[in-house]
Amino acid sequence: MSMPEREFAPGDGPAAKVSVSLRAGNIQAVKARVGARGFSAYVDAAVERQIERDLLEEALQANEATAGPIPQSLRDEAAELFRSVKSAPELQGENGWRAHEAS
Repeated sequence: MSMPEREFAPGDGPAAKVSVSLRAGNIQAVKARVGARGFSAYVDAAVERQIERDLLEEALQANEATAGPIPQSLRDEAAELFRSVKSAPELQGENGWRAHEAS
């Protein structure tokens, strides 16, 4: 009898090998960015970010269901704040916006 799989939170637990299908262009782009040796770490970080976004979206929907929609003035203020942070000189490099890269 096999042991039941232990539950891990997103971002936790040991590495495990899985097989996934990706579009050729995405594979090439990742390899160009991090090389073949950094491929798994990059994809793992991307999956973790997507899970975080999914959880955030679920929390926003739950909040909206109880408190109503976010007022447009607050949405506009948040969008302006994001634009100002994104254009901050310390975040600019030769190629513009520097997003966090997987290590």
